[in-house]
Amino acid sequence: MLELKTPGEVASMRVTGAFIADLLIDLSNRAEPGVNLLDLEERARDLITERGAVSCYWDYSPSFGRGPFRNVICLSVNDAVLHGLPHDYTLRDGDLLSMDIAVSIGGWVADSARSIVVGTPRAEDLRLIDATRHALDAGIAAALPGNRLGDISAAIGAVAAEYGYPVNTEFGGHGLGRTMHEDPHVSNTGRAGRGLVLRPGLTLALEPWFAAGTDKIVYDPDGWTIRSADGSRTAHSEHTIAVTDDVAQVLTLPAA
Repeated sequence: MLELKTPGEVASMRVTGAFIADLLIDLSNRAEPGVNLLDLEERARDLITERGAVSCYWDYSPSFGRGPFRNVICLSVNDAVLHGLPHDYTLRDGDLLSMDIAVSIGGWVADSARSIVVGTPRAEDLRLIDATRHALDAGIAAALPGNRLGDISAAIGAVAAEYGYPVNTEFGGHGLGRTMHEDPHVSNTGRAGRGLVLRPGLTLALEPWFAAGTDKIVYDPDGWTIRSADGSRTAHSEHTIAVTDDVAQVLTLPAA
């Protein structure tokens, strides 16, 4: 069931999104060689508490997880890309770190993710991150009223193909608003002109994520952390957007 948001509700989601954007910038600045993932988790908890926000991840219990998620952020390193369970790991020079977080403020949710290189970057890692960012931009550009959901998926998938990266279709973007996951599912590849007609007030989290060498995934023993099946590096970019009468609004940007 789709719930179209009013302009006032979109504005409330933008408040949440700006907080998330600032939080991810803060953590990115702290993610240096020698920093433990648990330190980043603790910092995220502190910022959420100070803001009076509510984590959407805490106690999250989907069918694919192993027990409730008892953290407030997903931290995935190198070949890990989604749902990375924060644990006792000290970041090393050259690590590729993906951070994904969703919170609610005043009953309205926003969701965002970004990948960074810790310390000295490798060219191939920067290229992979750029691919997810360019795919995200393409998906946002396709989120026009009257277009279809498949236009977004096709735009994301076209960028992946341009870079030569395979696309996994098990996990992708999604609707959100009062809760973290609402209809519809947004695949990271698809056929243009197919699917749901986009209407003003539709709010979506678009999240292209690619592995450098495969579209297959495996799970860690923790039941949460998803890795590329071949051990290749991974990257993930995500914004919450709102379809409008014109171009889509990105709701997870820092406050002006």
